[in-house]
Amino acid sequence: MSATLQPLPLSDPQPDAAGAQWGAHSSWHWQGHHCHWRVLGSRDQPALVLLHGFGAASGHWRHNAAALAEAGWCVYAIDLVGFGASSQPAHRRHRPLDNRLWARQVQGFLEQVVQGPAVLVGNSLGSLVAVTCAVFFPQWVLAVVAAPLPDPTLLMPMGRRRRPWRRRLQRRLVVVLCRLLPLELLVPLIARTPLLDLGLCSAYSSPAPLDRELRRLVAKPALRPQAPQALRAMSIGMALRPRAATAAPLLQRMRQPLLVLWGSQDRLVPVAISQRLGQHKPDLELQLLPHLGHCPHDERPGLFNRALLQWLQRRAST
Repeated sequence: MSATLQPLPLSDPQPDAAGAQWGAHSSWHWQGHHCHWRVLGSRDQPALVLLHGFGAASGHWRHNAAALAEAGWCVYAIDLVGFGASSQPAHRRHRPLDNRLWARQVQGFLEQVVQGPAVLVGNSLGSLVAVTCAVFFPQWVLAVVAAPLPDPTLLMPMGRRRRPWRRRLQRRLVVVLCRLLPLELLVPLIARTPLLDLGLCSAYSSPAPLDRELRRLVAKPALRPQAPQALRAMSIGMALRPRAATAAPLLQRMRQPLLVLWGSQDRLVPVAISQRLGQHKPDLELQLLPHLGHCPHDERPGLFNRALLQWLQRRAST
């Protein structure tokens, strides 16, 4: 595996600690993809890697990085392939854009940039990526914090393995339907109109965090020319991933400590799903955060940071 790492900018010895531009920014080339990442804190401290959710980017941790760095962590965050300022590739059948590829990206980042294992903290899709990385590359992941951990398959019964002809038929239908969607029209339309606010409102229980910075953070990557093809690629990839790459079997295989933080008023992913997680990983710790939605880290960063740091401290003392 080859990678090209660009050095951190020497002109910014004291990077921003707050706001969507927090941290010292850099780029890293992994398996043909340009990957944007950032860091805040001393490299001598233990590493903590933040993984954003669907439609977001590393800047979404704008209210968390500084507090975590002040608590003694070296805080990293990356833009997953397809999001933020990272590459936005088209669909490739033999290299699907799903949580398995993102987990490999995180492992490559830990090996080549962080150069050691880390605690992974995810929001939504980032949580699924963190759990996937912990299962596939256990030596690189010390613990996982998921806030929350969504996967529609958690609500579905475990079905028997489909016959090859049915899998081929499903693949063709998914690919055709995704190619028929006029994403080249829909994605810029959503990013440029009040439809963006409707989507953001569904992720928050309160409109207070919906500021200009958040809108720009979500809209800017969606307006890049390759955004529709990347959305199509990840829609196909996530729809066709094997059962072993879904949340339930991953949780059953996971051995690292897991904290799950879930907003009690999450309108995107029902809180009822959180009660099913223990069936697959009995030793996880679940905390419901009152009056919060799907992005608790951005909606009530103080509460989120305290819950995270207290759990990490308890874990370190055991």
